[in-house]
Amino acid sequence: MTPRLVFDASDIVGESAVYDERRDALVWVDIGGKRIHRLALAERRHEAWPAPDFPTSIGLRADGGAIVGLRDRVALWEYGDEFRTLAIVEPDLPDNRLNEGRVGPDGAFWVGTMQNNLAADGAAKAMTRDSGAIYRIDRSGQVSQLTPREFGITNTMAWTDDGRFLTADTTRNAIYAYDLCSGLLVNKRLFATPLDRGAPDGSCLDTGGFLWNCRVAGGACVARFRPDGGLDRLVELPCTWPTSCVFGAPGFATLYVTSARFTMTAEHLTAHPEEGALFAIDFLGRGRPEHRFG
Repeated sequence: MTPRLVFDASDIVGESAVYDERRDALVWVDIGGKRIHRLALAERRHEAWPAPDFPTSIGLRADGGAIVGLRDRVALWEYGDEFRTLAIVEPDLPDNRLNEGRVGPDGAFWVGTMQNNLAADGAAKAMTRDSGAIYRIDRSGQVSQLTPREFGITNTMAWTDDGRFLTADTTRNAIYAYDLCSGLLVNKRLFATPLDRGAPDGSCLDTGGFLWNCRVAGGACVARFRPDGGLDRLVELPCTWPTSCVFGAPGFATLYVTSARFTMTAEHLTAHPEEGALFAIDFLGRGRPEHRFG
């Protein structure tokens, strides 16, 4: 169960890892680097494409393409082709941007927003308010707001077998649970006790209903929470800012973890060149296939 380096991506903010079992490939974004990765696992073949704006999340489509969250919009994308806008999110809040995004069990693309913390060149910009919310975008491009605009940084999207939706607010070091009722989110409450190990970023569920959560901002680990929200274990990582995770490879038996080098000093990166890489850990459990848009 020792983490191993799979690909030295040097991502500024690697995020939104998904596993495409049809291609046996991992797909993820580098938000600050404005690029999208795909790594064919068996062949170790890596491809990368530039994005026209900050790509914040990516999901798989039923027809084989991808759906991508950009800074202010959600777009349909064929790998290497142009981005076709499906929906613009929060046009009344130009200083917000999209962050987390994932295809839900309903076949829609769910996205979270936040105050934009990135300058045009990808450098850090100060945040001054909590104005993020969670939205649902269906195949027609209709946007439905599911929560008030009360999040600092939206992260984590997971749908449990018993009808709960799990999500996180990184700035509050909190993971929440909602009940899903006729497509609406109700009864928000704390899911897991805040940890003194970084803050919550991206997550995935395994077949046992355990939530695997990356602990960003110095957490240097992935935390596994039981279905009742109790902490089950910590898996240490060689990177300090793990950002997203997904089970992949045949059998969904390997946990892949992206990471970031955002705001890190040149001295730190010289001493820790693995920051921003893609890692893998075997024998932790088994994951679930991704839902597909449409």
